[in-house]
Amino acid sequence: MKQKLTIMLFALVLSATAVAQEKMIVRLAEIEVYPEHLQEYLKYANEVDRLSVEREPGVVCLFPMQSAEDSTQIRILEIYASEEAYQSHIKTDHFQTYKQGTMHMVKSLKLPTMKPLDPETMKLIFNKQR
Repeated sequence: MKQKLTIMLFALVLSATAVAQEKMIVRLAEIEVYPEHLQEYLKYANEVDRLSVEREPGVVCLFPMQSAEDSTQIRILEIYASEEAYQSHIKTDHFQTYKQGTMHMVKSLKLPTMKPLDPETMKLIFNKQR
């Protein structure tokens, strides 16, 4: 009886994880910064990413990266638990401070939504961090 209950609970957790991952929003922000504003932009970006991950439960990942070939090329892997989490994120004070403070620093911005090719592997990635 106890073993059946454990198996049923495990199946429920797996099912909930699959549903949660179907709702996830995954983006790869593609940002080009004017060279004269690069250092200031990086300070803003690091601050908003840190605060968002620390304070917002719906922000699964904000992972900023800088191109090794062209330092003005910034990419941010963004993963939100849901569209609601993303909408909540863009309304926070720390995001608005970043957005308003860096608007003149950004030469171009693209926010393509991505679709994971293998959602099962995504589960493994997140489980490695536990």
